[in-house]
Amino acid sequence: MQGKQIIKERQRAYSQELLTGLQQELAARELPAVLGVTTDGRPALEVTDGRGRARWVFVHLPFCWFYWGEQHDERTSFLQLPAAADRIAQAARDGWHEGEQGELGIDLSKIADAYR
Repeated sequence: MQGKQIIKERQRAYSQELLTGLQQELAARELPAVLGVTTDGRPALEVTDGRGRARWVFVHLPFCWFYWGEQHDERTSFLQLPAAADRIAQAARDGWHEGEQGELGIDLSKIADAYR
């Protein structure tokens, strides 16, 4: 059990590091973002769109994404941080999708089972 806890702590630290870099990139684009933790303990950035609606931006480590909803156009690769910040800043300026923020639900075990 100790090993799993260490891995989770490292993943959390890496997620926070990525989000901090994104926060700095967004600030350079004059888009304020606040680093926080959701009620379920996930690190995230709270970003407000042009209409004053806030959304959490999360990190999905297995797919190397920043995401802010479940729709295809609500994610971007974190491998090129400036490009990711440009994409998120544009999405925020355009305004988040109407309604509640969707949750990206990808069950990696189902994907692995499909290839067995």
